[in-house]
Amino acid sequence: MPHNILVIEDEPTLSRLLTYNLSQEGYTVDTADNGSDGLAAATGRRYDLIVLDIMLPGLSGFEVLTKLRQQGDRTPIIILTARNAENDVVQGLKLGADDYMTKPFGVAELLARVSAVLRRTQPKDGEPAAVETVQEKVISVGDLRIYPEKYEVALGGESIVLRPKEFEVLLYLVQRPGMVVTRDDLMNVVWGFDYVGGQRTVDVHVSSLRKKLEMNQQSVQIDSIRGVGYKLVVSKKP
Repeated sequence: MPHNILVIEDEPTLSRLLTYNLSQEGYTVDTADNGSDGLAAATGRRYDLIVLDIMLPGLSGFEVLTKLRQQGDRTPIIILTARNAENDVVQGLKLGADDYMTKPFGVAELLARVSAVLRRTQPKDGEPAAVETVQEKVISVGDLRIYPEKYEVALGGESIVLRPKEFEVLLYLVQRPGMVVTRDDLMNVVWGFDYVGGQRTVDVHVSSLRKKLEMNQQSVQIDSIRGVGYKLVVSKKP
């Protein structure tokens, strides 16, 4: 069965280009040319992937992304932004985007990124979704409690709302407390070996995750190891 993709893009030429090339690859494509219609389409039907422009009439791409994630919608989203708009990239990733592309971009890059995101977010035929393969009901480290099957986290009894990739980063670190985990390790495990983005993606997610942990209390923190990666540190209670 072909994957269903929603393209939310207000520039007609680019929308047609995206639709044509994705359709040529065998994807089923729906389109919307403004944020409000795009949000309605995304909530009215299940999609395997959403390609979302940031600059949209009506609701912006950021607003669409925020509303979808607040509703618990985990559909993979690739955001489109202007070249060199690093702030857009950082904000989009923090809000829960799975990948990004800067305009202008080549068709080959587009198709590669779409394929990569789908491969790492869709279960293979005959296999359950990745979240269902986690055996532990609860993982505990210090005051931290992780519920892998529900994508829920609590620290010191307080619930913490995490984006899907933030959760997966935390889960990987928690399973290796005190061990240094390289950026490449996190990139390969969380985003996949075929992810074509840079390590900046890892840093953005870890930074956001660290702030959310520190907002609750200091017993669990993520330390940066300069030039290498990160490690989860659990402070002993006095």
